[in-house]
Amino acid sequence: MNDKYEKQMKKGLLEMLVLKLLCDGPKYGYQIIQEMKEKSEDTFLLKDGTLYPILYRLEDDGLAVSEWSEAEGRQVSRKYYKITHQGQLALDETEAVWRRISRGVSRILEDTYPQ
Repeated sequence: MNDKYEKQMKKGLLEMLVLKLLCDGPKYGYQIIQEMKEKSEDTFLLKDGTLYPILYRLEDDGLAVSEWSEAEGRQVSRKYYKITHQGQLALDETEAVWRRISRGVSRILEDTYPQ
């Protein structure tokens, strides 16, 4: 039962977290997956099938854009994603909402009741 709730909670956060990672500069898919894993200390272990639909939605909504790199030497071309100005505004708004929700949840969870 815990897995079900954990998946539901994480799902709503992924777009915000992907946008946050893109704030550091353009990234390709595998790079996003690795950074998400490392920075979350293995809390968010994304698969390609989860990440790419998120990236496509972000592009469709104008929150991110993509560009192919040119192959150099042995390096293959990669599709890099970067956050747009509209994406940064959406991220700022989403982060504010998340912080408000997080504070509210913490207050409830930390509330002690007389016994």
